[in-house]
Order: sequence, then C-alpha cells, then structure tokens
Amino acid sequence: MAHKHIGIKKQEFSQGDGQACACQHGHDHDHRSSTQFGVSLALLGTLAGGVLIINSLIAPIFYGEDCTVGQLCAMVGAILLGAPVVWHALKCMLHGHMHMDELAALAIVAAFATNQYVEAGTVAFIMLLGELMETRTALGARASIESLIKLTPTVANIITADGTEQEVKVSNLKPGDIIRVRPGDNVPADGDIKSGISSLSEATITGESLPVDKVPGMTVFAGTTNLTGALDITVTKAGSDTTLGKVQQLILAAEKTQIPIMRIIDKNVKWYVPTILMISFITWVFTKDINSSISMLVISCPCALILATPTAMVAALSAAARLGILIKNVSILEIAGKITAVVFDKTGTLTTGQLFVTKLQPADGVEPAEMLLLAASAEHLSKHPAARALLKLAKEANIDLINPTDFEEVLGKGVIADIDGAKIIIGRESFLKERSIDTKNLPTPQMHEEQGFSTLYAAKDNKCIGWIGLQDKSRPEAQQAVTDLFDAGLKRVTMLTGDRSEVAKRVSSELGCTDFKAHCLPQDKLAVVEKIKQDGHIVAVVGDGVNDAPALAAGDLGIAMGAAGSDVAINSASIALMSDDLRRLAVLVHLSRKTKRVISQNLLFGIIFIVVGVSAAAAGKVDLVLAAVLHFFGSVIVIFNSARLVRFGEEMNPHQHETK
Repeated sequence: MAHKHIGIKKQEFSQGDGQACACQHGHDHDHRSSTQFGVSLALLGTLAGGVLIINSLIAPIFYGEDCTVGQLCAMVGAILLGAPVVWHALKCMLHGHMHMDELAALAIVAAFATNQYVEAGTVAFIMLLGELMETRTALGARASIESLIKLTPTVANIITADGTEQEVKVSNLKPGDIIRVRPGDNVPADGDIKSGISSLSEATITGESLPVDKVPGMTVFAGTTNLTGALDITVTKAGSDTTLGKVQQLILAAEKTQIPIMRIIDKNVKWYVPTILMISFITWVFTKDINSSISMLVISCPCALILATPTAMVAALSAAARLGILIKNVSILEIAGKITAVVFDKTGTLTTGQLFVTKLQPADGVEPAEMLLLAASAEHLSKHPAARALLKLAKEANIDLINPTDFEEVLGKGVIADIDGAKIIIGRESFLKERSIDTKNLPTPQMHEEQGFSTLYAAKDNKCIGWIGLQDKSRPEAQQAVTDLFDAGLKRVTMLTGDRSEVAKRVSSELGCTDFKAHCLPQDKLAVVEKIKQDGHIVAVVGDGVNDAPALAAGDLGIAMGAAGSDVAINSASIALMSDDLRRLAVLVHLSRKTKRVISQNLLFGIIFIVVGVSAAAAGKVDLVLAAVLHFFGSVIVIFNSARLVRFGEEMNPHQHETK
C-alpha cells in the first residue's frame, strides 16, 4: 500500500543507506529486525482489536441486546483499530502530504461519531489486515534483493604474517589482506586467487547457474559460494566497494525512482480526495443516507490504483536481479520495452575480445610444431592478446616453452627475442620488412585477411619461417541474441567497431546484423548513435563500458555487459548485464513489456473497481462492512497480479557458456 498508517512506512521498503557491505550487515540486520518487530506489534494490536469487535458481536447472546459489555468492547476495539489510521492521516495532513488515507480515516471517524462502533472497528480491522498483508508481500517480493545482504559473511579467516589463521570481522578487511575460503563458505570480499583451485557458484552476481572453475590469478567476487577446494585470496575490494555492494546500492536506488505514471498519480492526489468528498456529500444531500456516504469513502480509497505500479516494479526489479540484469532506474525499465534499434560494439561485446590462433602456415622445410615453439617462446613475456593466443595454443599442444633472452617488445608492431641463440622476430609484415626480411617465400594470406583474419609473421635469424592467422571469435550466444531481438520486434541491429572493414563485414554477416560501420573511433560511434536516433528509432547501445562510454550515454538506453567486477561498466550505463550472455537483452525487452502489461491491468482494474464501487455505494447497494471487504480484496488482486512478475524467467536455462 502506498500509505503505511500502521507505523511501517513505505520508505522502509524502498530506501536504504546504499550500503550492501559487510560493515553495514549489522545495521541492515537491525533495520530489518525493527521492521519485522513493527509488523509483529501491529499484527498483535490488530488481532486484539479484532477480538474485541468479535466479543461485541457475541456479547448480546449472553447479556441481551442492550448490554453495556458489548457496546464497551465495540468502542474500545474501534478506538484500538481506528486510532492508527486516523493518527497517520493527521500526520500526513500536518506535513502537507496527501496519501488518500484521509478518506478511510474520515469514514472511520464518521462511523464512530454515529455510534456505529462495530462498523468503524470492522472497517479499520480489514484495512489494517490488508496493509499488514501488503507489507509482508513487499518483503517477500524483495527476497532476492534482500538476500544480497546475507550473502556476505560477517567474519573472515585472514592469513597473518606468520602463516596462521585469524578470524576477523569482514568490516575490518582491507585491500592486500590474504583470506582463506573453505569449501561451502561464501567469499567475504572481492579478490584475486593467490593459491588453490576450486569451482565457484557466481549465480548471485552474474545470474549464471553453472559453477565457474577458478585457478590462481583469477578474480572472485564477494557473495559467491566456494564449492570444492580451499582458496587463499588476496583482497582487492572490501565492504561497499565490492561488486556485490555496488549491486545492492544500485538496486535500492532504483526502487526510490519513479516512472511517469507514478508521478501522474502523485500529482493528481490533490484533487482526488476533494472530489470524492464532494460526491459523498452530494450523495448524502440527496439520499439522506449517511451510511452510503461513509461506505463511499471507504470503497473510494484507491489502494488498488496506488499499488498498481510500485508493486509491479518491485517484482520486476526482483526478477531482473535474479537474472543478472542490474537496472538503475525503474523509468529505464519502461524504455527497454520501446526500443526499436540496438547498436553493438563488436570487440568484447559481440565477440569474445580474445584472439585465437586459427591457422599456422610454416615455410617449406619448417615444421608447424617448431614454428609454434619458437613463436610462443618469443611471445612468452608479452601481454598482448596475440601473445596470449599463441601461449594458449602451445599449452593445448603440450609444448614446453623456452625462456627468451634479450626480449624486446615494439609497441604495436611485434617482439624480438633470443631463443636458444637464435634471433626470433614475431610481428606484422611491415615490422619484418623494416628489418629487410623477405616474406615472398610464403603463400600470401591475403584471402584470409579478407575473411577477417589478423596475421603475424615469424622470422628466425632474419629468414621468414611462416605466418600465423588469428581471429577474434563471435560469442556462441551472439547470433541467437540477435535473432531473439528481431523476434521481439526490433527493426535495426547495428555493429560498430574500430577494426578493419573485412573483419566487420564477416562478423556482421555471421550474426545477421542489418548494418555495420568499421574504423570507428569513440566520437564516430557517438555520431552513428545520434544519426539512428534522428531516423526516429529508440536506441539501446550495448558495450563493455570502457571506450563505449560516450555512445552508451548518447543512447536512449545504455547497456554495459560483463559488468561483474567492472566499476566502469556498472557506472557508465543505465542497465548492466552482470554476465556476458547477450540473450539477456531480449529477456530485458520481454520483461519490460510484461511489466507494462501488468501495470496496465492493475490500473484498469483499479479504475473500474473505484467507479463501480462508488456507484454501488451511492445507490445504497454496499454497506460499510462490505465496502471494507471489497477494498481489501481489490488490493489483494493487484498484489497477486504483480507478484507474477517475481517468477519471470524461471523456466530459462540461464547460461550455456560451457559451449565456448
């Protein structure tokens, strides 16, 4: 309910201090405990008042129709139940806030003033009971969000300088500390694995259901679960700086935002209450039936209408969080269902961003294994993506590398190293030609260049011994993601890249994009997005959040993917996909549209409910108790209709990254 006159304010469910860190764990726990205590206390008072009303109804059986005991029980029960409603309405009026509680409060006061104690108590009882149920439902709808807090343990085992373990509070962890995480434990902070091999469940961060194998050097996130082996982890981020902490902060911030329809309802509340009061007064003037007028006040309290949007939004945010989709502002969720065009960055978004060796072409008389040994050994000390691709292939081929000497890396061109006394040069063709090394003795790789391959040449003692073809592969799910977007009704899918036209053409054709643009600098990407918007499209821009920041900001919707562990990605876009699964984009579109349908259903029901209810009350067809009952069930229908969104996407197989 938009109004919480039982003392449990809505803000307690939609606002927070923005801290999901372990150091706030105790505070959040106390906050939730106080909220639950308030709910329990309100429930106790409601039940006590309800018992008194029931006693007033059965007292005449034992003491006669005009017994004082029955009237006293009814009066006390009405006061106990009605006082919180009236008090909250008065506080709102004194602070200049109109929550439409005034209608219900006025109805209870009018019934009490006309000595209808049972009716006044019954109306208050039903409304309080309804609000208690709504409070519990709000807590349940946010279960997946609130559970984020519980994922971070309160204590950690830190490895001291002498190698012993010491249990400390997670709030005391700082970057550089070494912690030990045993099988079955949740990781208390973000960090890099120092030693140990294990599988971790990262479903809470990325939405990926399959465990991820982790080895030394890889990153782990706070809140993920260690499944198999023990790990020693070097802390890189602790507390609110962790990925989990940022996710919690942004989800709570999203719940405080409003979509346009919510702002419209808040804006129109000022005229709604006076209008209903006027209608109620006119009804009393013409019918002289005070009960009909009071019933009209109760049934016109638009709880179903007020609940229509926020309940659906909380449920949608909960479903999105479970699926690894981080939405910073609920108004963005509304835009997601309207997009007609998507602009993708290629490298790292549609492709893996990692080079793979796809062809080895040794010169005559040179064995492929020998060329791979020399090339990978020469690249052993380089951090270039091409070097990592060669090292990966050598590892898969079980080749023992030779440590290079006199290693030199020329930025953007290649490397030079001595391998067993031989001078090895690995780099672009131009790099070899600068050193007067002839490459004409090899078959030309021109055909492969046109297909989107990158080529490195290898030379030994100033003689070319072969070339190596490398390629950045498309993500396994990228083609399906593009197909799903077209199936969702999108008209245009554009790919932007700073790579060569040949590469862009191959990837675009492979994935089924409508168009592409190569040789793009960040400012060029920005210009393309602006042009597509000028063509009348609502544009979503999808990138990795690093060099795509200008384009992400320019789109109607900016979506950063692979945001887990990336501060830049989380902060630069309006929506972040915590994993690299592009199929989440179509899911986001469908979730947005379903949320809009649910809100429309709720609003339509709320309007019809008020119009029909007020008309029936004016005609004398609805008494005071029935009006309260109908009000209660109207709110229940809206809540349960919205709650369907919580389970959105449950049938999905979240990720299939094992196909990579």
